[in-house]
Amino acid sequence: MTRACLIALAVAGALAAATPEQCRALRYHGRLDAADSCFTQLSREEDPYLSAEGLWGLRRWADANNRFRDALKVHPGDARVRVQWGRLLLERFNPKDAAGLFQEALNIDPNYAPAYIGMALVGSENFEAKAVAAAKKAADLDPKLVEARELLAYLALEDNDEKGAKDEADKALAISPEALDAMAIHASIDLLDGRDAGAWFDRIAKVNPVYGEAWSKAGHFFIINRRYEEGIAAYRKALDLDPKLDEARAQLGVNLMRLGREQEARQQLEAAYDDGYRNAETVNSLRLMDSYKNFETFRTDNTILKLHKKEAELLRLYFEQEMKRAIATYKRKYQMTLPGPVQVEVYPDHADFEVRAIGLPGLGALGVTFGEVVAMDSPSSRPPGDFHWASTLWHEMSHVYVLTATHHLVPRWFTEGEAVHEETAVAPDWGDRMGPDEIEAIRDHKLLPIAELDRGFVRPSYPSQVIVSYYQAGKICDYIAQKWGDGKILEMIHSFAQAKSTPEVIQADLGMSPADFDKQFLAWLDAQTKTTVEHFPEWKKRAREVAEDVRDKKYDDAIREGKAIRDWYPDYVEGNSVYELLADAYLGKGDKPDAIHELEDYSRVGGRNPATIKQLAGLEQDPAAASRALQRLIYIYPEDEKLHSLLGELWLEQGNTAAAIQEYQAVLALKPMDVAQARFNLAQAYHRANRVNDAKEQVLQALEAAPNFKPAQKLLLEIMK
Repeated sequence: MTRACLIALAVAGALAAATPEQCRALRYHGRLDAADSCFTQLSREEDPYLSAEGLWGLRRWADANNRFRDALKVHPGDARVRVQWGRLLLERFNPKDAAGLFQEALNIDPNYAPAYIGMALVGSENFEAKAVAAAKKAADLDPKLVEARELLAYLALEDNDEKGAKDEADKALAISPEALDAMAIHASIDLLDGRDAGAWFDRIAKVNPVYGEAWSKAGHFFIINRRYEEGIAAYRKALDLDPKLDEARAQLGVNLMRLGREQEARQQLEAAYDDGYRNAETVNSLRLMDSYKNFETFRTDNTILKLHKKEAELLRLYFEQEMKRAIATYKRKYQMTLPGPVQVEVYPDHADFEVRAIGLPGLGALGVTFGEVVAMDSPSSRPPGDFHWASTLWHEMSHVYVLTATHHLVPRWFTEGEAVHEETAVAPDWGDRMGPDEIEAIRDHKLLPIAELDRGFVRPSYPSQVIVSYYQAGKICDYIAQKWGDGKILEMIHSFAQAKSTPEVIQADLGMSPADFDKQFLAWLDAQTKTTVEHFPEWKKRAREVAEDVRDKKYDDAIREGKAIRDWYPDYVEGNSVYELLADAYLGKGDKPDAIHELEDYSRVGGRNPATIKQLAGLEQDPAAASRALQRLIYIYPEDEKLHSLLGELWLEQGNTAAAIQEYQAVLALKPMDVAQARFNLAQAYHRANRVNDAKEQVLQALEAAPNFKPAQKLLLEIMK
């Protein structure tokens, strides 16, 4: 049947007794006024189900929700009613209740394909692997269900499986030549690959000249591939076609905010909100922008640093210099200068960071990069010892360079792997260690082939796969740098900038097939991890026994067992590490040198417990060794007044007045109880550095806080000589 006939029948039906299918057909073909008339007629039907469909079509969502509730009483055994109500709830930001309704529909009819579509849509919101399984089930149950094939194409393209996406889109078009979303998938593939997609958009326009959803889908695929400027442009085109497409407007606002364009971001988000589009992402983003009044911005020639006012004075001392150091390092390493300054935003509330990153709670990451804008947690957002902020900063700054150098065309595995590699390239004790999840993945052969590694980041098939994929990608870049040198990493970056795929880059730059690379890499990794993987179960059991021996003061037993198993899993530096247990046992026996040795190994491997590192610093006899230990804590948890005071004393003792001044400035930034002592200490450091005016200013302020403070009086006399 021709398109004209379908529309004519739909119009005729609308003039008679409207059906939901007829009304949706009018909207599908861009006949918006006729569709509104059809939905209006439908909304007046006595049957609450038909009325609910009409109200939904008129965007009267609350009324529609109430009528669907009534419909369920009238049609208690109708799976269709439950699925349609679930689709309404899913559209209006309630996936949990929507999933419940889809499951109820399947309880009524286990073979009802639209219910599986609903389940797939719920799963797709969080990039869950079960979304693909549900969509495939729907397609199997109803081979003529166009939406199932379109959804499978969409999910495949999210996984960067262009061939699979094309195949599923073609299957949808074979069922219906007017499958708009299938055409949108083809158009998105062409756009992602840098080809002209005009023919596909022309074909879409012939079916529906105002189908903004096609450009909105393209925007989505650009964004998940971190191509933010192109995504923003696509969302603008979607809104040009359909100004009422609030989802596109909200996404436009969120992504403008990601790139720091806050004024227009607010305008777009407020417009979506005022039109009733009030999902958590939109609401949370607006609230976050309201909180920006509590932040301060610091600018240099190549950095922009945004810090919360309550910790800006302290963190600026360290973040700004670390940003400068990273920029200088990466400029040399990647042989490029960024087109503009790097902006880093630091959030003391992890929930605010989550909103900044994706607009919703649930993000497990510590930092995220949008072009030349980095957002990350503050050290104060997490318990002391949980977070190495400098490692995260260098990780994200690596993204800035690699994304810029490749025009955002780099696959996720490479940019994440290179960033993980860079963390330990700065210092061996930075970065994360191999954890139990990675050990089990290696043992169970769960590592992905390099050609498929992006899948582990986008749609994980088991709970820890994202963590494992970070580890694997980092190890791959370690392996490449070790075998071929950093120059090979740069060659690969240049190749990815030419839009080459992972298999093409591996073949061209490393001179082997991806399969051969996998074999060589896994053999290298196995040689590194074999001892840990093989002994892990026994190590766990015996480590617990060592802890029990220390607790029971059986120090000789603890030392014997601890020394036997420590090197089975040397990366383990979390709570009750064998290093710490051995140190406790040695100290219990009065053996301070061996305790220091264990704690130095703990710190060298990457242990981050502030109490343990302070213990090491206190045991060290050499001021240089003690200051090295405490210096690590600056990168882990700088919001510790005693840490800065101790470190200031150590630096001053060694004659490093510049470092001592910085540490005493940090003490003042933390608003100490004893202000007079803090200012006196800073005055001493300035005096040693021959900064007479600064020393005088600080000692006078010390005396203002405590007029009878004799050491300050004495120092003032020395300064005035």
